[in-house]
Amino acid sequence: MDDVKAAVIGSPIERRDYNPVLRWLIVTVLVAIGLLTLWQLGFLGSVVQSDHTRISLLIFAIFVITSLHCLVQAIDISRELIAARRARAVIEAQSTSGFRLAGNNVLTGAGTLLEQGVLTTHVGNLVRKAEIRGKGQLDQTLLLRSVADKLRAREKIGLFVSESLLRLALLGTAIGFILMLIPIAGLTSFEADTLRGALSGMTGGMAVALNVTVAGIATALILKFQYFQLDAAIGELFSGIAEVSEIYVVPAIERSHDGRA
Repeated sequence: MDDVKAAVIGSPIERRDYNPVLRWLIVTVLVAIGLLTLWQLGFLGSVVQSDHTRISLLIFAIFVITSLHCLVQAIDISRELIAARRARAVIEAQSTSGFRLAGNNVLTGAGTLLEQGVLTTHVGNLVRKAEIRGKGQLDQTLLLRSVADKLRAREKIGLFVSESLLRLALLGTAIGFILMLIPIAGLTSFEADTLRGALSGMTGGMAVALNVTVAGIATALILKFQYFQLDAAIGELFSGIAEVSEIYVVPAIERSHDGRA
C-alpha cells in the first residue's frame, strides 16, 4: 500500500513540495463552505436578485477564473520544486566534476543528466556564459534577476485582477449611489405614494452599492491571500536556485574554465 501511494503521489519529501497546492485547496474549501453557508441563509440569493447591474456576477466569474489560474501556477511551482530538489541532490554530489551541455540538456562532468526545470535551465545558462566569457570570475547577478522576473510573472495577473476587483467594487458603489439618487431627482410632489416609490428606488440603489462593494472587497482579499501563498512558494524556489548556483555551480564552472578542476 505504501509503495502504491509513493508511486502515485511521490515520496514524503515530494509530497511536501506540493504544499502550494495544498494551501490553495485549504483556502478554496473554506471559501466554498462559507459561500454554501451564505447561500443556505439566502444572502447570496438576495445579492444576485438585488444587483440589477450584474456587476457582482461579473466579480464572482472573474474571481473563479483567476483562482483556477492560481491553482495551475501552484501545481507548476510544486513540480518545479520537485525538479529543483532532485537536480540539487545531483549537483551537491557531483559538482566537483563540473558541468557540460548536450543539446538542451545539462549533464555533470560524470555524465549524470540534471532533471529539466528552472534550476537546470539556470545552470545551463551559466555554462553557456562561461564558455563565451572564458576564464575569470563568473557573475550570475543578471541571470538570477532574469530568473526572478520570470518566476514573479506567474503571479502578476493575480495581483492585477485583485486590484481590478476593488476598482469594480468602487464602480458598483458609484452606480448604486447614482441609482439611489435618481428617484430623488424625479420627485415632483411629496405625497405619500410618491415618497414611498422614491424610497423603494433609493433602497434598491443602496442595495446595489453595498452588495457589489462587499463582493468586490471579499473576492479581492481571497485572491490576494491565494497569491500571497503562491509568492511564498516562488520565493522558496528562487532561494534554492540562488543557494545551489552560488555555492556549488559557479565555483565548479570557474574551476573547470580556469584549468584547476
